Amino acid sequence: MELDRDLATLQEVRNLVNAAKKAQDILKNFSQEQVDQICLAIAEAGERNSCMLAESAVSETGMGKYEDKCFKNYFASKVLYDYIKDMKTVGIIRKNDAEKVWEVAEPVGVIAGIIPTTNPTSTVIYKAMIALKTRNTIVFSPHPSAAACTKEAARIVHEAAIKAGAPEGCIGCITMPSLEGTQELMKHKHTAMILATGGSALVKAAYSSGKPALGVGPGNVPAFVHRSAELSKAAEHILMGKTFDNGTICASEQAIVAEECISEKLMAELVNRGGHFLTKEETEKVSRVVILPSHGVNPKVVGKPPQFIAELAGISVPSTAKCLIAPLFGVGPQWPLSYEKLSTVLGYYTVKDWHEGCERCIQLLEIGGIGHSLAIHCTDMEVITEFVLKKPIFRILINTPAALGGVGATTNLAPSFTLGCGTWGGSSVSENVTPMHLLNIKRAAWHTGVPELPRGFVKPRDSADEQVPCPSDGTGIAGINEKVIADIIAEVIKALHKK
Repeated sequence: MELDRDLATLQEVRNLVNAAKKAQDILKNFSQEQVDQICLAIAEAGERNSCMLAESAVSETGMGKYEDKCFKNYFASKVLYDYIKDMKTVGIIRKNDAEKVWEVAEPVGVIAGIIPTTNPTSTVIYKAMIALKTRNTIVFSPHPSAAACTKEAARIVHEAAIKAGAPEGCIGCITMPSLEGTQELMKHKHTAMILATGGSALVKAAYSSGKPALGVGPGNVPAFVHRSAELSKAAEHILMGKTFDNGTICASEQAIVAEECISEKLMAELVNRGGHFLTKEETEKVSRVVILPSHGVNPKVVGKPPQFIAELAGISVPSTAKCLIAPLFGVGPQWPLSYEKLSTVLGYYTVKDWHEGCERCIQLLEIGGIGHSLAIHCTDMEVITEFVLKKPIFRILINTPAALGGVGATTNLAPSFTLGCGTWGGSSVSENVTPMHLLNIKRAAWHTGVPELPRGFVKPRDSADEQVPCPSDGTGIAGINEKVIADIIAEVIKALHKK
């Protein structure tokens, strides 16, 4: 008898996790050299298939740009490998002879890898590599809208790993994705950790599963432009970040906050580079199609070019437009485009000075980007320092495209497609997730001596000025010992008898 789809999915998940557990029992005994050879094979396979996987992702999801997805896959393969190849993740990874402490790396086990529709192939390569680098195995749960390309990416890295000596089943992928299947994967008894990349609801479900989880919150990244900025470069970087893969990276710019004194010049620079400013009426029309009543982005516009969004909104824009820019005057429900848009649409604010710019950036972060990222285009170190110290985010990206700087492509941050938002953003990690987040660390510590109290620190119990504390059971009186209490009670009894 043929199983219903939901039952078939549940059984598939159980089979995949069981296979991953058997593979991990083997993989945990591999040497550093064996693990590194597997990671090299994954990196080479990912790099070799970058463009094919990019074409597959764009065709299936209809999101993003082919060229930029090629770069994402290359970045998740070659660039990530170069960053992690020399990391010690097996056995004794650190010896501190001065403090007499050794650190020993142990794998966490089977990892549930949740894959988003916005980055369906690059995230597979990235998560597979950091999982196997740490002798963990991984089972992927694709987004239903990207099931085929995610499955293909998983197949490619799995075959490469097997050829390099990894055990069968070390990388698995659900072929019939569903909510029930993802929940089963996250809660399965053999699942040791969840590595979640996706929407807020999915990340919350990961944290509610009862398993250790590494998840990320939404990004609503402001890009503040200070009067000291090189405006041509700022405009170039903002549009580069916002239009990269049509805005599908969570670290991409969502709003420009510009000082009044340089605003007109900045607007001219943006227009010269393909920014198209909307009128008030056009902004209202675009708002209605980009942002849902729930304040979430409309899935129909995610990763779409500006011409597609304009047509959906019933307006006309030049074929040369790279990004739609909407002048806004507030933050919140009355200004729908102040929320995260994950598309080629930017908000634009003008402020009197950097102090007001600080406040506007915080307002934008508070409606959906706390803890994630902020870009600042500035050469005044005092202002940069104030932003670094005062803003409630964990990635302050200075004079760089936010989308690329946040993932470590144009900065020296760790290359990653899972960007932690810390406790402020409801995340258990505040930095870019690397292999080191997927390890249990044992510590061996040698005896270094018994700490000595200063001479005279402990007073004799019989000293005259001793204050005896109240017993924890409440039967005594502070400052009076038990003999004194007994004598008082005896005297009271005698007095009562005389009466």
